Amino acid sequence: MTDHEVQRKNNVELVRMQEESSIRKEQARRATEEQVQAQRRQTEKERAEIERETIRVKAMAEAEGRAHEAKLTEEHNRRMLIERINGEREKWLAAINTTFSHIEGGFRVLLTDRNKLIMTVGGATALAAGVYTTREGARVMWGYVNRILGQPSLIRESSIARFPGSELISQAKNKILKSSTSAGAAGPVGSKNGLGNIILHPSLQRRIDQLSRATANTKTHQAPFRNMMFYGPPGTGKTMVAREIARKSGLDYAMMTGGDVVPLGAQAVTKIHQIFDWAKKSNKGLLLFIDEADAFLCERNSTHMSEAQRSALNALLFRTGDQSRDIVLVLATNRPGDLDSAVTDRIDEVIEFPIPGEEERFKLLKLYLHKYLSDEGDSTAKWGVLFKKKTQKITIKDVSDDVIREAARQTEGFSGREIAKLVASVQAAVYARPDCVLDTQLFKEVVDYKVVEHHQRIKLATEGGLPAFS
Repeated sequence: MTDHEVQRKNNVELVRMQEESSIRKEQARRATEEQVQAQRRQTEKERAEIERETIRVKAMAEAEGRAHEAKLTEEHNRRMLIERINGEREKWLAAINTTFSHIEGGFRVLLTDRNKLIMTVGGATALAAGVYTTREGARVMWGYVNRILGQPSLIRESSIARFPGSELISQAKNKILKSSTSAGAAGPVGSKNGLGNIILHPSLQRRIDQLSRATANTKTHQAPFRNMMFYGPPGTGKTMVAREIARKSGLDYAMMTGGDVVPLGAQAVTKIHQIFDWAKKSNKGLLLFIDEADAFLCERNSTHMSEAQRSALNALLFRTGDQSRDIVLVLATNRPGDLDSAVTDRIDEVIEFPIPGEEERFKLLKLYLHKYLSDEGDSTAKWGVLFKKKTQKITIKDVSDDVIREAARQTEGFSGREIAKLVASVQAAVYARPDCVLDTQLFKEVVDYKVVEHHQRIKLATEGGLPAFS
């Protein structure tokens, strides 16, 4: 082996030894660094534990301090309260002792002085009598006032006078108005029938006249009244007919709506009993008209009927279980099939109010034209000078019966209320003119757009948009 090879071998060995030495140094350095990091983490952990313990001890000390302070405050307040109570007690004891001392002295004076004793006994007796008389007088007066003014809150309209003498005043006023009306032009169509200004089909009108006479004769012979049910679309005259039946038969009338009963909840039963108790106070007998009766008299098996509604229905059934000599019950509904079977069992007369036919619509148009246009100017001329500013009279020009009959043909399906609204629209259109003249052209224009409006409402009602009639 040559020297060169030996030298190269030694160099390789030296390099290997240097690399191993470097690796050992690096391993030692890493081990030392890891040990230092572990010691540092341990130190931080111990410091955090010490801080937590310090915070806990501090919080406990503060809580104990606050509790001790609250305890001291509570004890102080208790001592102050006890002292105040003792002071109040001593004050009241002193006042009571003083009062009884005065009372004892007063009794001693009364017992020793005969005149003062007699005056005291007489004064006490007079005071007791005055208190008793005042209490009983107030009770009697309240009963009288309640009898006069105690109209139940559910009653929307009634013919029973609220104040003594008001009925006589109302009758005198009606006679004056009637005499002033009869002094004018001839009355409107319908004024000659038995129901005043109500236009009905002849067969229905005869039925209503018969019921009116039967009710009047029932009252005369003191027999039990017959209950009625009116059904049909809105605006067909059910309410007006009920009022006229009461008037012709000599009964008082009262009107309520079933929709007012539903929101009362548990109070509905009490209100129903109040109505029947109040109705019995009428000396003439009373016709009780319940509009929208299906609102609270629907079938009791209905799932949407609340317990309060069911109780109100039972209350009415209880009060109408027997035929009455004091009350005529008249129910009005658009959906007679929704009424409870026990309610319909108490009904003696069932009358349908259909949509008016062409002849009835013709008479209604003439009636409301006279009422809203002809009578408007006449009544203003008579009374406007005294009570309000005189207005211009409406002039009707060339609106013949043929024109009105054509309008009656166009308004097929209109209820009586819709016809009244149509004529009210005619009146508004006339007032929009400077000369206040109603001619054929204006009348036909209003009728045409009201007919279109009527059909649009029916279409929207079919689609669920809004009620067909109101």
